[in-house]
Amino acid sequence: MYFSVKNIHKTWESVTVDFSLECGKGTMTCLLGASGSGKSTILNIIAGLEQNDDGFPLQIELDGQRIDNLPPAKRGIGMVFQSGALFNHLNVVDNVAYGLISSGMKKKHARAKASEYLHNFNLDGFDKRFPQTLSGGEKQRVALARTLIVNPKLVLLDEPFSALDTDLRHKMAAQLKEWQKKLGFTAIMVTHDENEAVAVADKICRM
Repeated sequence: MYFSVKNIHKTWESVTVDFSLECGKGTMTCLLGASGSGKSTILNIIAGLEQNDDGFPLQIELDGQRIDNLPPAKRGIGMVFQSGALFNHLNVVDNVAYGLISSGMKKKHARAKASEYLHNFNLDGFDKRFPQTLSGGEKQRVALARTLIVNPKLVLLDEPFSALDTDLRHKMAAQLKEWQKKLGFTAIMVTHDENEAVAVADKICRM
């Protein structure tokens, strides 16, 4: 199995999450549930941004490697948040090139690759635009491009379209499925929208 997580366990005052999952390579899995059901916490634990409860031995494997003992930056995981979390002081091409530059690629080559990569997300000509000038849907496309250009082994999507209106959210979900099949990335997506989950998922886990 390409990705597996076993024994995620987190308890709050009124909610306990006890979760395990296996995913095949190139698949899209959706965690579907209401706010407060623990969906985002699961992603954060997988990414290494949040700790599992003491006494519950967590085990995460990705592409044949045990990663739960690695720091977040070494896990081979990319994450897209609800807000997009773009760098407002950087234009679009530099936002998308950021991960390549951080990994050691020369700025000139990284920017050229980023400019070409934007075509995959219907963002031709957006290179010099700044995040403040973009619509919500455009920001999320830039955030996806920035995450995917570095070829993460796993992509975690934390309600990436929930801030958009319903029609645009469903359109973006359909586009996400097209991009996922075209680019072949493996992803786990959190959503509270059942229609969105059905549109993109190979597997749905109800919380």
